[in-house]
Amino acid sequence: MEVKAHTKYARISAFKVREVTREIQGLPAEQALEIVRLIPKKAARLIGKTLASAIANAENNNNLRAANLVILSAIAGEGPTLKRMHTRARGGGARINKRTAHITITLTEAEPPKEKAPRARTAKKSKPAATSAPKAKTEKADARASAAPAICEDAPVDKHPDEGHTLAAGDKAEQVTSSDHITS
Repeated sequence: MEVKAHTKYARISAFKVREVTREIQGLPAEQALEIVRLIPKKAARLIGKTLASAIANAENNNNLRAANLVILSAIAGEGPTLKRMHTRARGGGARINKRTAHITITLTEAEPPKEKAPRARTAKKSKPAATSAPKAKTEKADARASAAPAICEDAPVDKHPDEGHTLAAGDKAEQVTSSDHITS
């Protein structure tokens, strides 16, 4: 059975109320009431009053227990906007929108949680050694090794044109500067 409570024409923006309604959606009613009491916002105070009214409606009108109630939906819709004027420079004016909101909270009765019968403990099975993990590590290591340029003994040998030294592929010849050849 669903139980509703409404607060209409609340003098707060619906956007500000929605921040709080998102927090309590789907929670047990008593837990949501405690959470709302701890939130230091005007919207939380208004939602707390509406939630308390919904709980009272469920207990008095429908003979439901508060411990079994869950918030089915908490909706904040926009109400009419009050338009006001603020004087500005050179005789002009600017409009001030004083927004209102309609808050609706719907509660439903949840089934009390059933206690699970304790299972009989069985002997623990020994797990076989995981052999796939070392293979994965070696495959990753092989992939890394093949991705990096490596100097192998089988690499082709190039001769440097200036000197008769042999260089492996990827090696660079050292450059000789004039300061290295100074003799005294």
